[in-house]
Amino acid sequence: MRTAFIERLCELAAMDSRIFLVCGDLGYSVLESFSEQYPDRYLNAGVAEQNMTGIAAGLAMAGKVVFTYSIANFPVMRCLEQIRNDVCYHNLNVKIVAVGGGLAYGSQGYTHHGVEDLAVMSAMPNLVVAAPADPTETRGITSILADRPGPAYLRLGKAGEPVLHPDNLRVELGKAIRVSDGNDLTIISIGGMLGTVLKAAEELPKHGIYPRILSMPFLIPQDTEAVLEAADQTGAILTVEEHGPGGLGTAIAETLATHGRAPCFRILRLARSPIQVAGSQEELRSAQGLSPDALLQAAEQLCHGRKPSVTH
Repeated sequence: MRTAFIERLCELAAMDSRIFLVCGDLGYSVLESFSEQYPDRYLNAGVAEQNMTGIAAGLAMAGKVVFTYSIANFPVMRCLEQIRNDVCYHNLNVKIVAVGGGLAYGSQGYTHHGVEDLAVMSAMPNLVVAAPADPTETRGITSILADRPGPAYLRLGKAGEPVLHPDNLRVELGKAIRVSDGNDLTIISIGGMLGTVLKAAEELPKHGIYPRILSMPFLIPQDTEAVLEAADQTGAILTVEEHGPGGLGTAIAETLATHGRAPCFRILRLARSPIQVAGSQEELRSAQGLSPDALLQAAEQLCHGRKPSVTH
């Protein structure tokens, strides 16, 4: 995803001289294409994320479209006050990019796990919150955020994510992407969990279950219409996210409650407690119940048992 992001950003920068990129002393082997093509619009702010965000806010106030870039928690947690007060409060044209969302930096331990970011950022005023599932969604979202005035948060994977959509995919602000049709339940995923969902979905017809699958690249604004259609037409919803409480499942539950829908509903997500172990992303996902087998089991239980529940 990060390669797709920087490639698209370079293309957009060629057409829009307002686009700037500010990083927190990382992105080597990724950001060079931008820094070499647009050296006057690239700045390494060093390991100083608060200052990075302040610089971005100042550039945005001068009419620039600014992307900040750092790993997982660092462009969010270390500078949340600056994001809240400088960027969001003033509705500035700053796009905060976090690479390695979820457990992508699993071997680095909890300090590098981005597992609360969607909850934190979805509470900020004026902020679009996006988490693409693959490189194709990433390119589309990058274009949308660059063109749309105002602040945004873009949560990316780390590297090597497979392409799951055709190149001609249409990505729209605040719209879910229907990956497959089915009437037995709806599986809604955000970010890099779509690949795991699709693996599980391959087995579901063998168990007599034909799911509707939605990729939800925008947490805010949310595609309320798609959620309510899923509740009304399939009667059961399973949300899947590489995130703790406060993310996709929480947002969908709030939407259902607000609109008076009560489908069978289950949330698959990470534990609230800090994940104390380090390991590969796949190992940590499996340990947290986010493997294809765990998704298959959850879908079966939801369809056959029809009992709402929350995992973690």
